[in-house]
Amino acid sequence: MANNSGRAKKIDLGNAAWITLLSRCIDSIGTDRFTDNLISALKSITDFDYLVSFAYHQKDQPICLFHTFSPGDRVVFVDDYLKGPYLLDPFFTACGRQVETGLYRMRDIAPDRFLQSEYYRSYYVRTGLAEEICYTFYLLNDVAVVISLMRSGEGQRFSAREFRLLESVVPIVCSLGQRHWQSVPDWFEVESIEREPADTPTIIENTVSAIFGPRITPRETQVVAQVLEGHSSESIAKGLGISTGTVRIHRRNIYAKLDISSQQELFSIFFDKIRTVRAEQRQTA
Repeated sequence: MANNSGRAKKIDLGNAAWITLLSRCIDSIGTDRFTDNLISALKSITDFDYLVSFAYHQKDQPICLFHTFSPGDRVVFVDDYLKGPYLLDPFFTACGRQVETGLYRMRDIAPDRFLQSEYYRSYYVRTGLAEEICYTFYLLNDVAVVISLMRSGEGQRFSAREFRLLESVVPIVCSLGQRHWQSVPDWFEVESIEREPADTPTIIENTVSAIFGPRITPRETQVVAQVLEGHSSESIAKGLGISTGTVRIHRRNIYAKLDISSQQELFSIFFDKIRTVRAEQRQTA
């Protein structure tokens, strides 16, 4: 196992070995060999335990483009994720905000109370990951693609040096991905649309509104969405331009209206409804 300094390789990104790996990626664009070649190129920079890529488009269920999980691990990382937890994934919500193309650590984009969120405690801890970092880029029609490099176990986070090395090839990785997956927007069967204004309700807000309907107000819907994402009352207050005390009042009112007493119950109601909707969609498909 690696120590805390990370598992960066001694590689010169301009040498013949790297150029050979890169040329294999280029030559295999549009073929089944592409993902294996991309993994080899990235692993020549540093080691990681898993790699998975998802395509996201607005409210549509994500598409898993490829992964390196065993059948057992796939259940947690892909199958269970696609049943609904993806809605609260910080990388999914970041793509919804149109975060810039680049490489991100989870802590760079996650809400301030992500580690205390029910999503983290009920779903994310099941992955057993020490860290996850993601390349994020975009295709046509605002379809986003993330390529996640993951490490499992204790104390195996990517070092600053490893992150810098991986970050240095962002333009290469994203350009390769954009060309290889250029047809993915067609898989969502969407039309090219103008980008919506910044104050348009988020995907999670629309989902919360659909689930709880008229039982809570539009402002309370915003609060519920951010609570589920893992924001603290202070963070919610800052984002909505209201006081922390007002946020706490909203939370008390929400819990009273829904006849619940904890974030865990709120999370359970939310995902029970998501699972019911998914089951109904499968039956009618």
